[in-house]
Amino acid sequence: MTRVRFIDQDLETEVPVGKSILEAARQVHAPEGDACGGVCACSTCHVYVEQGAELLSPAEESEEDILDKAFDVRINSRLGCQAKIRREGTILVRISQESLAAYANEHPEAKG
Repeated sequence: MTRVRFIDQDLETEVPVGKSILEAARQVHAPEGDACGGVCACSTCHVYVEQGAELLSPAEESEEDILDKAFDVRINSRLGCQAKIRREGTILVRISQESLAAYANEHPEAKG
């Protein structure tokens, strides 16, 4: 199992190898957007992998093409739907402002 921690939300979960960052977010109800349903067709699941990037699958060309359309892309940017866990360990994730805003739009009930 791999521990995935969403830093700003102080949420943490354990997921098996093969799952994505987005699937980990859904498991603990972390506010990560996913307007396309997690099929690499938008950038609303944009996250920053602060630690543990080596535990994830490498970014493929399709992911990089979508990230080109995202806001505030950094060297550690990934799409949560495409970042698959390949090895056990600990991954620290920061959800981008773009993703937080998308989640709020997708889930108005969560604005509380």
